[in-house]
Amino acid sequence: MQRWVGRVALVTGASVGIGAEICRVFVKHGMKVVGCARDVDKIRSICEQEDIKSAKGSLMPIKCDLTKENEILSMFEEIRKTYGCVDLCINNAGISEINTTLLEGDTDSWRRMLEVNVIGLCICTRESVKLMRENNINDGQIIHISSMSAYRIAPGGFAFYSGTKSMVKALAEGLRNELRAAKSGIRVACISPGMVDTEFHKRLFKDNPEEAKRRVSQFTCLKAEDIARAVVNILEMQPHVDINDILIRPTEQPF
Repeated sequence: MQRWVGRVALVTGASVGIGAEICRVFVKHGMKVVGCARDVDKIRSICEQEDIKSAKGSLMPIKCDLTKENEILSMFEEIRKTYGCVDLCINNAGISEINTTLLEGDTDSWRRMLEVNVIGLCICTRESVKLMRENNINDGQIIHISSMSAYRIAPGGFAFYSGTKSMVKALAEGLRNELRAAKSGIRVACISPGMVDTEFHKRLFKDNPEEAKRRVSQFTCLKAEDIARAVVNILEMQPHVDINDILIRPTEQPF
């Protein structure tokens, strides 16, 4: 990770779970981290943790709703003014909702998932690559935190969510193709986790906390630290090594 010391990383969905843990790891490795989320106060609380305050890097919280393009563009303008560039973009933010079956799903829920999981991801990717190219950064990295749902459809009416994650997988490969055609050395990767014990299920089943608890207690789930470790593994590779996708799930997970 030595070559990333002092460089600028954007992490979306940085307030809790995987995003928050990635921010912590990057700061401890000496990176300048921009963490964005709607609940920016939770990112500010990370900044106040003693191990983060004493770390070599820094964490800048920015409030940003990824369903609003004007907020995303304003965030990138703030990054440009503060740091001038982005070297690394972690598209971690993602949502799922109940009542989204294909036969009876709620249209607004479908739209919100598309806006965050796909459109917001694409805008952040576009603007990150734009900043990299403006600064002649040829060894930057884009990492999408996707899902095992890109490869299978979990039972319970999650087909639309799986559809958005299948799009993320296709978009990552499409971006890689475009960058290679442009003779760019910027690399693109997906990390596709199975069940992770984070706020994801609590938010998904906010009206049924017992179901949220049941889902993450079926077996030993992945932890946010496991996904952050996979991110570090990608970043430690030499420039000629391009990891495109990591599928990672709990050993006991049957699907």
